[in-house]
Amino acid sequence: MKKVLDLISQEVMNAFESCGYDASYGKVGISNRPDLCEFQCNGAMAGAKKYKKAPVMIANDVVAKLQESPLFAEVAAVNPGFINIRISGDYLAGYLKEMQADENLSVEKTTEPKTIVIDYGGANVAKPLHVGHLRSAIIGESIKRIGRFVGHKVIGDVHLGDWGLQMGLIITEVKERQPDLVYFDDTYEGEYPAEAPFTISELEEIYPTASGKSKVDEEFRKAALDATAKLQSGVRGYRALWQHILNVSIADLKKNYGNLNVEFDLWKKESDAQPYIPEMVEKMKEEGYAYMDQGALIVDIAEDTDTKEVPPCIILKSDGAALYTTTDLATIIERRKLFDPDEIIYVVDKRQEMHFIQVFRCARKTGLVKEETGLKFLGFGTMNGKDGKPFKTREGGVMRLEHLIADINEEMFRKITENHEVDEAEARETAKLVGLSAIKYGDLSNQASKDYVFDLDKFTSFEGNTGPYILYTIVRIKSILNKYRANGGTVKKGHLLAPAGASEKELMLALTNFSSTVEQAYEELAPHKICAFIYELANDFNHFYHETKILAEENADRQRSYIELLDLTREVLETSIDLLGFSAPERM
Repeated sequence: MKKVLDLISQEVMNAFESCGYDASYGKVGISNRPDLCEFQCNGAMAGAKKYKKAPVMIANDVVAKLQESPLFAEVAAVNPGFINIRISGDYLAGYLKEMQADENLSVEKTTEPKTIVIDYGGANVAKPLHVGHLRSAIIGESIKRIGRFVGHKVIGDVHLGDWGLQMGLIITEVKERQPDLVYFDDTYEGEYPAEAPFTISELEEIYPTASGKSKVDEEFRKAALDATAKLQSGVRGYRALWQHILNVSIADLKKNYGNLNVEFDLWKKESDAQPYIPEMVEKMKEEGYAYMDQGALIVDIAEDTDTKEVPPCIILKSDGAALYTTTDLATIIERRKLFDPDEIIYVVDKRQEMHFIQVFRCARKTGLVKEETGLKFLGFGTMNGKDGKPFKTREGGVMRLEHLIADINEEMFRKITENHEVDEAEARETAKLVGLSAIKYGDLSNQASKDYVFDLDKFTSFEGNTGPYILYTIVRIKSILNKYRANGGTVKKGHLLAPAGASEKELMLALTNFSSTVEQAYEELAPHKICAFIYELANDFNHFYHETKILAEENADRQRSYIELLDLTREVLETSIDLLGFSAPERM
C-alpha cells in the first residue's frame, strides 16, 4: 500500500500541474499545527519567484482544483500562501479498510530484498552476560526483526569471543585444580568424556580467578600463553577441553538470551574465522597492501580527507599473534564465502568506532568485500545509573544481566499483585512479559547512539512513555474486545465508518503512520522511531477511549466500527512491539 502522505502529495502535485505549475511544488507534509489543519503544502511560496505571482494567488488556483477531490474534507489557501488540508473521513476509513485487509498492515515489502548479516550480542564464552551486553542484544534483535518485516533476508550472528589468551587462562587454571584429568595426558588416545569437568557456575568463577593470577604470577601467565599456543596448534586434549567450555557456555548463553527474547541464527565464534587468516595475510603481502613495521604486519588506511588521525591497521603483532582486527577481517571473508551478503551491520559500543573504521577501510582497500557491499557500524551509548556513570550494582560491581532481569520481574510482580487478588503463577508469567517490556522499551525508546539513564522506577511505571504503559493499553483494548465477544458480538473487518468525532479521527490518522514509521526505522536503523510512534498511538487511543462509550453505543453499525478500529489499533501495537522484541499478556 502507498502511504497516505504520498497519496495526498500526489493529488496536490497533480493539481499544481493542472494549473500550469511544476508538480514538484505540490509536496505535502504533516501539519505542526493540528488545531488548524492535518496536512500542509508550502509549495506556492516556493514557486512565487519562478512564476512572478503572489504565493496566495498560486495557492488559490490549486485549492480551486482540489475542491473536486474526494480525498479532502477541507482545503484552504491561507496568507501568505499556505495550503491547509483536512482529509476526508470517508477516504480515511477506506484507507484503513485496505490496511485491515493487508497482512503487512500497509507496509510495502522491498522490491529489492538484500541478504544482510547483523553482528550483535558479542558475548564471550566462560563469562556471564552482564548489563554491558544488554544494548547490543536488544538493539540488534529489533533491527533484525524490522529488516525481516520489510522483506530482507536478515541473518543474526552472535559472534562469540572464544579464542585467544582467555582460553589459555581457563585451561591452565583447570589443570592446576585437576592435573589428573585425561585432557592433560599427552599419551592418551581414546575418546574424551562427554561430560564437562565443570559446571557453568564453576566456569564463571575459574576465568576471573585465572585472570587475576596472570596479573601477579608471571609463571602462571607463561603457562597460560603456552596453553593458548597448544590449543591453537590443535593439541587434542586442549581442543576437547575447549569444546567443553563452549558447550557449557553456549547452553547458558542461550538460556539467558532467551530470557531477553533474543535469538541468533548463527552461533559463530572467533575461532571459526581462524582458518581464513593465513591465506588472507599472504594475499595482503603479495598484493603489496601489508608490510612490516617495527616487527608488526600493518596496512596503511589513512586517507587525504581525514580530519583526525586514523592509525594503520595492525594485522599481526611482532610475535606473529593475530588481533581482534585480524579476526574481524577474516570473519568478513567467512561471511562472504557463506552468504555473499549485500550488507553487514555491526551493533557495537560506540567507543569501538575507530576499530571498525580501520576494519572497514582495510577490507575495502584489500578487496575482501565487493565494492557494492555495505559495511555499517551502529555504535550505541552506555546504559548509566542515576549518577550518570555506567550502571553498577549497589556494591559497585558490574551487574549480571540475569540479576537485573530478576530484580525488574520482582518489581513488576509486586506492582501487579499490589491491592489485587491474582493467581500467583499467572502473575509471575505476566510480570516476566511486563518486565521485559520495561527493559527493552526503556532502552529502545532512546536513540541508539545516546547514553541513557536506567531508572527502575520510571521504566516499570504504568504511566508515561514506558513499556508497561504500552502493554497496559494493549490489554485494555483486549479487555474491551473480549467483553464485546462475551455480549455476543463478532470482531470482523471491512466495516469501518468515517470518524464520528475528533478523537476518533486522530486515532485513525495515527494508524496511517505505521508504514512510514517502519520504513524510516529500518532505513535509519532506529528502533526508537517505532517507540515514539506507539507511544503517540497509545495516547491517541486512550484519548478516544475516555471520550467514547464504546460498549454502550446503541447504534450497532457505529459500535461495530468502533470495535474494528480498536482491533486494528491492537494489531498495529502488537506488531510494533514484536518488532521491538517483546509481547503483551492477555490481561494484567
